[in-house]
Amino acid sequence: MAAKKPASGKLALSPVLDLNEASALHGKLMSMRGKDVVIDASSVERVGVQCAQVLVAGAAAWQADKKSFLVEKASDAFQKTMQLIGISEAQLIAKEI
Repeated sequence: MAAKKPASGKLALSPVLDLNEASALHGKLMSMRGKDVVIDASSVERVGVQCAQVLVAGAAAWQADKKSFLVEKASDAFQKTMQLIGISEAQLIAKEI
């Protein structure tokens, strides 16, 4: 019997990703562990370092699990903040192997 592939998940990020949101974001990501995931960053207006760290750690965890983790539709604010704090696009992507 063939192994069943877990369904992929989508997660829309909150407009404000601050310290208060970091714990909630971590919880949402952990509930999706084991599935391919697509993160919608189109509504993000502000990103704190704590949430950026959660996203980078998530991408690393998904890569270790050999699952896909993709941030798409990144807003200007999201892209500029990530660039400013030194997080590359490659650090936010894990491809299924």
